[in-house]
Amino acid sequence: MSAAWLERAALDYLQRYSASTEMLRRTLLRRVEKRARARGEEPSDFAPMVEATVARAVSAGLVDDARFAEGRLAALRRRGSSRRGASAKLAAKGVPREVVEAVIEAERETLSEEDSEEKAAWAYAKRRRLGPYRPAARRAEYRERDLGSLARQGFPFALARRIVEADDVP
Repeated sequence: MSAAWLERAALDYLQRYSASTEMLRRTLLRRVEKRARARGEEPSDFAPMVEATVARAVSAGLVDDARFAEGRLAALRRRGSSRRGASAKLAAKGVPREVVEAVIEAERETLSEEDSEEKAAWAYAKRRRLGPYRPAARRAEYRERDLGSLARQGFPFALARRIVEADDVP
């Protein structure tokens, strides 16, 4: 394994996927571990090379946590993730907490908090066919389940109730 091999692996990964710094680090460490195990080498010996490769990718602008978080947050919100759910998913991808908070704050400035949260809740309800998206004959039967589903996604109860009890779709 060489620095050139690690760079090719990083570029190959970044050509296919948008990634945070931590995601790139995890991917490279996983590849190094797999290759080192096949060769009978110690994977921890290559950790400094992985860190150097990640640092080069960051300095070259190939990996940018803020840009990744902005794009991922927008996609998650379109799919119907609550603000809390989206921040948890970004944290799981290795985006630092301060970057997540900054991106969410930027979203709050462009849209009011209620508007963005309500749009996401409606998107989730549509995708899962909850509330007004459910056949009218079965709505009362599934009311509690629909409320629970929205609550588990991290939406406030008042918003969940307003959506589940809505008569028509906005």
